[in-house]
Amino acid sequence: MQQQKVIMITGASKGLGKALALHLAGKDHKLAICARNEEELKQVKNEIHRRGAKVVAAVADVSNKKDVERFVSITENTFGKIDVLINNASAFGPGPTYLADYPDEAFEDVILSNITNPFYMTKRVLPGMLARQRGTIISITSEVGITGYAEWGAYSVSKYALEGLAAVWADELRDTGVQMVLVDPGEMDTIMHKIAVPDCDYSLSSPEQIARALESVVLDETMSLNGKRFEAQYLSAEGDHDD
Repeated sequence: MQQQKVIMITGASKGLGKALALHLAGKDHKLAICARNEEELKQVKNEIHRRGAKVVAAVADVSNKKDVERFVSITENTFGKIDVLINNASAFGPGPTYLADYPDEAFEDVILSNITNPFYMTKRVLPGMLARQRGTIISITSEVGITGYAEWGAYSVSKYALEGLAAVWADELRDTGVQMVLVDPGEMDTIMHKIAVPDCDYSLSSPEQIARALESVVLDETMSLNGKRFEAQYLSAEGDHDD
């Protein structure tokens, strides 16, 4: 039987974050979720309760240090620890836009949001994980974080930075028992994808399918994932993963 874990998910009110929260709640793990939209977050919280799992839900903007401190502190006070952090929250910005035409303020907002939020969250949960010499931090990345595509703008730039952030942290956390992992879920049928590719004419994975596939990485106990980057299409919902 899988050991019950305390799993923290940012951006859990919709898309992959919501799908992960509901899937893991069904496995009887304890959840800590946050999002900026209070009503949507409340709906996810209620559904987690209906599935019989314990949950902490906080309205929070995790690019804001005060919100991060409040969210993590509430979780630690309630559950005593954090086993897994999933840095899922991110913003796309305006739809397809060439960098030469990209609004300066929007560029700054996306970069700030998508880089500071995983930095703040990771930095805040690390002391507890390091003290226990175990823990997993998963950051959701994208193919556009390793390959530049026209019109993906600040979102793509921010994912390149996220990949670098994770690589540095993985090296610094070597032999500590804390794992730093990147997961590329691929293209999903989400609101963000509709903004990014408004004229999409090909089939997409559902967030629920990806959540099931990611379970193996989220719950892995082998302590051998640090510094790895996974693509969801190569993960099995049964728990196997390709190194």
